[in-house]
Order: sequence, then C-alpha cells, then structure tokens
Amino acid sequence: MSTSAVFAVEEVVRPAESWPLREFNDFVSVIIPIYNELNHIEEILRRVLQSPVEKEIVLVDDGSQDGTREWLRNMEAVEGLTLLFHEENQGKGAAIRTALPYIRGKYVLIQDSDLEYDPQDYPALLAPLEGGHANVVYGVRPDRPERGLRFFLGAKFLTLLTNLLYGSRLRDEATCYKAFNSSVLNRIELECRRFEFCPEVTAKLLRLGEKIVEVPVSYQPRAVSEGKKIRWTDGATAIWTLIRCRFLPKARLVRPSRA
Repeated sequence: MSTSAVFAVEEVVRPAESWPLREFNDFVSVIIPIYNELNHIEEILRRVLQSPVEKEIVLVDDGSQDGTREWLRNMEAVEGLTLLFHEENQGKGAAIRTALPYIRGKYVLIQDSDLEYDPQDYPALLAPLEGGHANVVYGVRPDRPERGLRFFLGAKFLTLLTNLLYGSRLRDEATCYKAFNSSVLNRIELECRRFEFCPEVTAKLLRLGEKIVEVPVSYQPRAVSEGKKIRWTDGATAIWTLIRCRFLPKARLVRPSRA
C-alpha cells in the first residue's frame, strides 16, 4: 500500500474557495487523526486554531462512534479546516495516510487529539524547518511520572532500539509531535495503519539519510482510564516495524515516481 488515500472516505468537507491559502505555500498543514474524542474535540480545535502560526487543519474522523463525527458535521464552518470521514475505524496511521493528499502547506505537523501535546509549541517545532536546518523535527517530551512506568519504559526501549538499528542519537522516537517538510514526508512509501506510523516514518527517514532535529515540548500525559488508546500490542508492532524496515530494499522506502 502507498502513502495515497487507500481507505474508504465517506465524506470530504473542504474550506470555502475564498480561503486565501489555496496554493502550496509557506504555512503548516496540521493533521489531526481523531477517534472517539467527543469530550476533547472542541478543546483541541480551539487550541490548534489559537496556535501562533499560519496554518490549515486537515482533520480525519476515523470512524468515531461516540458522537464525535456528528459533532463535527454539525459544527460551524471554520476557515482553513478540511474534514475527512472514514467509513469505519482504520487506525491512526491510516488516518494520516488519508490526510496527506489533501494537505497544501510547505510543512506538515501531526497533532494528536487527546490534549497531551500543546499547540503553543508549534513555533519551536517549525523553527528548524523554516531555518533550513533539517527536513524533520521531533518534539522531545519531558520525563513525567504520570506517563506510567509501562509507557515510559516502552518509549525508552523503542528509542534505544532505533538508535542501535539505525546509528541515530534520538532521545524520543515515540513522540507523537513530528513535523516535516511536506515534500519529504510525501516521498515516503507508508504502509502503517495504527500506531506504527511513528517507527515506520522514523526508520524510513533515517534509512534515506534524513537528519532528525529534536526540540523540547511540553507534555501532559493521560492514562488508559482517561481514553488513551495505545496498547501493549502496538509496542510489539512498533518493534517489528523497526526491525523490518531496517532490512527493506531502499527502493521500497520511497513512493514510485509517476509519469
């Protein structure tokens, strides 16, 4: 499977044509995958809209069943917001892949919908991209005890494994705050469906020689009881993804060129 949208999209709601940022330009496309976040959707949109950068938002509802998709369909139109609706739940990676053909910004940033990450950190994440220092930026989370020992150690292990396999010096491979030059992300042949987006994109970028710059970001972890969706099986999939991508032929890391 490829980066292009390959999952059934039930509905697309795009901004009005009068919106000025119609062309590929010097702004950031914020991708928000969302699934069953009715309690958080209004707040995350408010925070993203208030972030101090020029942006568009591409939000993918991944088959929510708790009223999230109905809330989105009934909300007032927001300038610069594109809504995509999966017919059924496919996973975070699938939602990101669905969003990519719709982005128009020079940069792209992944924003989780659970309020763990603060959109006020966007300028710090984008600064190395805008300065031409790198094509990829990761936000490093502080070591917060509220993350829970299982999630903390799991993230540390994935970072260590990444550094061993790929000769990198990352501090937080599993961070959800990842920002890219759009042209670089669109070059990658993505196969992810769930949370393996992070190890897959990291592995393939490192294999292709991309430098990943890390900057500190704020982080407010939530527990499984509060709706956190990642499970131990996703950790096992992440480990396998890192190992598998290390030995893929380079031709399979990039999207086929189109005449």
